[in-house]
Amino acid sequence: MTRKTGKKPSGKDSGRAGARGKGRVPARPGRAGAMGKGAVSAAPGREGVMVGTGNLLVLGSVALDSVKTPFGEVSEVLGGSASFFATAASYFTAVSVIAVVGEDFPERHLDFLRQRDIDLTGLERRQGKTFRWRGEYSKTLDTQLNVFETFRPHVPASHQSPDMLFLANIDPDLQRGVLEQVKRPRLVACDTMNFWIEGKRDALFRLLTEVDVLVINDGEARALGQNSNLVAVSRMILGAGPKTLIIKRGEYGVLMFTGDRVFAVPAFPLEEVKDPTGAGDCFAGGFMGYLARTGKLSEDALRRAVVYGSVMASFAVEAFSLDRLRGLEYKDIEARFGAFKQMTVFEEF
Repeated sequence: MTRKTGKKPSGKDSGRAGARGKGRVPARPGRAGAMGKGAVSAAPGREGVMVGTGNLLVLGSVALDSVKTPFGEVSEVLGGSASFFATAASYFTAVSVIAVVGEDFPERHLDFLRQRDIDLTGLERRQGKTFRWRGEYSKTLDTQLNVFETFRPHVPASHQSPDMLFLANIDPDLQRGVLEQVKRPRLVACDTMNFWIEGKRDALFRLLTEVDVLVINDGEARALGQNSNLVAVSRMILGAGPKTLIIKRGEYGVLMFTGDRVFAVPAFPLEEVKDPTGAGDCFAGGFMGYLARTGKLSEDALRRAVVYGSVMASFAVEAFSLDRLRGLEYKDIEARFGAFKQMTVFEEF
């Protein structure tokens, strides 16, 4: 459901997050500071978007992607885990980004993120080139880390009390460094990839003791659990710290393990999947965004959040980059949520 590179995506030094970058991208005009805690009610936002007041923070990448699939080819379009996550989450709640871009990052992409009411206070702009990724139908052809290679995330004072925190795929020491810079959120979720599972296993397991939800794909789950059976893998991972494990299975949907309970959601059937890049991050954005909007963390809320995450991922793959989400309205999200429900409901015999 998402693109992950096989190359190290951040810094030569795995030390804790520290010094600020040389500059920050202006946040959107009129944005308030850190928002209050607790359960919230959804309220109509611009253009019918349902936006709650839960404060959601994401650490990740903002990148320029060049992608080729059987349906076409695009160059230097908006990409990166934080971009996909924040855009999907912005349909549900207030979201802020911790990331870095170079001096060459196009202003039009920043304008789009601001138009989605995404807070860019924590987006650093540094001298040098922006992180670039080139791939063909989710297969990595080239990765240029550029300013992302020496990124040491710094959380601005205004973002140090988030309701919820998502740590997208990055060095687990840097993920933990961000966690140490904030007041303990109500919910912490993270992503990772095989590079860290194989190369920084101990650091990753230290992080997992402080994480509530782990969101990974099936290959990563098997590598982390060192077992081909996902049920056995879930027991091992849940025993390491997280209360919830979500396994993304691409065209086969999603599995969520919580304690001794399992919840499964199929992938939405589509005639064309134009570009799967970023679908996993959009899933995480929809999942976390819904939870932040409602303020609820019950089993039922988590299950609904998995469906909303699947809804956002299903829209993302219908076009390149974030093009499908640009014109999306909340009524579209609710309609597809209803379609998921109809697809999975059945009567007792």
